Amino acid sequence: MKLIVVESPTKARTLTKFLGSDYKIEASMGHVRDLPKSKIGVDVEHNFEPEYEVVKGKQAIITKLKQLAKQSNEVILATDPDREGEAIAWHIQSLLPKAKFTRITFHEITKEAINEALKHPGEVDLKLVNAQQARRVLDRLVGYNLSPVLWRKVRRGLSAGRVQSVAVRLIVEREAEIAAFKPTEFWEITVEVKKDKDNFKVKTNKLDPADSAEICEALKTAKYEVGEIKTRLIHPTPLPPLMTSTMQRTAGNRFGWSAKKTMREAQQLYEQGLITYHRTDSLNLNIEAINQARSLISKKFGPEYVPEKPNFYKTKAKTSQEAHEAIRPTNVNQEIVEVGQGADKLYRLIWERMVMSQMKAAEVEKTTVWVLAKNNDKEYKLSTQGERVVFPGWMAAGKKLPIDIQLPKLQTGDMLELVEVMPEQKFTQPPARFTESALIKVLEEKGIGRPSTFAPIISTIQDRNYVEKKEQKLWPTVIGEAVTKFLLKYFATIMDYEFTAGMEENLDKVETGEISWQNLLKNFYKDFESKLMEVKEKAERVVIETEKTGEKCPECKDGDVVIRTGRFGKFLSCSKFPECKYTKNYKEVLKDFKCPDCGSEVVIKKTKRGKQFYGCGNYPKCKWASWNKPKSLRGESS
Repeated sequence: MKLIVVESPTKARTLTKFLGSDYKIEASMGHVRDLPKSKIGVDVEHNFEPEYEVVKGKQAIITKLKQLAKQSNEVILATDPDREGEAIAWHIQSLLPKAKFTRITFHEITKEAINEALKHPGEVDLKLVNAQQARRVLDRLVGYNLSPVLWRKVRRGLSAGRVQSVAVRLIVEREAEIAAFKPTEFWEITVEVKKDKDNFKVKTNKLDPADSAEICEALKTAKYEVGEIKTRLIHPTPLPPLMTSTMQRTAGNRFGWSAKKTMREAQQLYEQGLITYHRTDSLNLNIEAINQARSLISKKFGPEYVPEKPNFYKTKAKTSQEAHEAIRPTNVNQEIVEVGQGADKLYRLIWERMVMSQMKAAEVEKTTVWVLAKNNDKEYKLSTQGERVVFPGWMAAGKKLPIDIQLPKLQTGDMLELVEVMPEQKFTQPPARFTESALIKVLEEKGIGRPSTFAPIISTIQDRNYVEKKEQKLWPTVIGEAVTKFLLKYFATIMDYEFTAGMEENLDKVETGEISWQNLLKNFYKDFESKLMEVKEKAERVVIETEKTGEKCPECKDGDVVIRTGRFGKFLSCSKFPECKYTKNYKEVLKDFKCPDCGSEVVIKKTKRGKQFYGCGNYPKCKWASWNKPKSLRGESS
């Protein structure tokens, strides 16, 4: 008998379908060893030697694996094909009795891929293991050393993370930009005109407020004539297949999903053998999969949709860190699956992008029309655009084709009839707050983190209450702002974007064997340790700003009731704390909206997993609740 060890029971069940009775497949349930939770677990005096211990609750699994290993001729380590998977394989090998160990990797859980991997067994790649160890130890050194400093200088119970703190900085700085933004007024004038029986609208460019009134009046009595008409054919190229970051961003934009949910659904699809490995920053595609897609496209859409040669894509990342192929269906002929509602939607998205990537470019005819408004000796130029899809190309693989923007048949010199002049006052807008999708895009552009770390980063900063999500937007909390201000002042290097990106590149070099992981840590820790000592002695304590409610403390009658943020979110407290210990649960009430069932106030609540929803303040007597913000608050009827 041969023992195959994988991470999860789902993956084990999928492999069991493909392999015979000669194999026993067992799941490790993720990591079996890790650094201890109760102490730093890194011996900085002896070359940063990690002190690993068995993860709590995993002893029974290890005992079972040991028994199975003794009964087996060979132990095949078949964990995921990335740094984490390699580290899990290495830890399992270290814990089991001496046996014949082999390592296999595959990027899709299909019969063909498994059999091919079994034909070419290898060994655990220690360079990959060292890269994972380096990241784990580095993050432990930063977190366990910085957190006590935050307890002393900011607030007890806080924690810091090497990459998470930099992500919070992005959100804090965006909030500062929004606060400092000063809107600029401008006007746009839309004019509805008519050619025969066809109405259409043309617009001015942005207008200075000082000129807008005069121009508006002139347009009301002007004569309208079609000026220049320009038509051009553009060829939008197909979108590439998905990789981890673009999958998270697209699912966030299309479905409103968090990065964490996207990865959870993708994990399910991968482990059931429906998609290739979902942690990747590569855009490569297997040539067999490309040929399969080209055949499908020809049958489903027609031969004219298949390009003469396959389309190939290059990632912007300097190196492809995880799997070496983009995310795609393992069988592109399977257009839909029935796994679970969320996973089904994500599969369809992955299928679309794979198929689109191998189709011909579209052909779109764009027409720009300039209309001249003449009033006495003055002439004003307005414009509009029309668009017609000549050949949909890759767009045909989407659920909906773009809608043509129709214009009437026009020729230069045609006279137009004025219908209405519609001036509109506008203001420039501040930068938008980050959504998870937008934050992932910036993290990727700046080289902060890697595909497999984006979801944990965003979850962690919300779990620690440094950031809160409101209506899909990420807002910094007062705690997040205070911690960011402190770390920027005293640990500028740790918070530097380029330094963080450079550290990621060094971790990549550990993976390729260019530098040793101990030397990487040694070079970092020397300056970090001296900075720690300096800050502990000299740094001033941070005062966290609190928001006043306008109420006096009901207990001491002297202090003000303020909103504070703790480990479990916001709560009410007395401004005289610690002299006065008054606290009360905080509830954020929606203005201008009442419960549709009982008329009570509506409050913002969170589930145990941190997902926001809206519920009646009279709960449990009234159980009205909604995941979506009541529409009437957006000026619509509820």
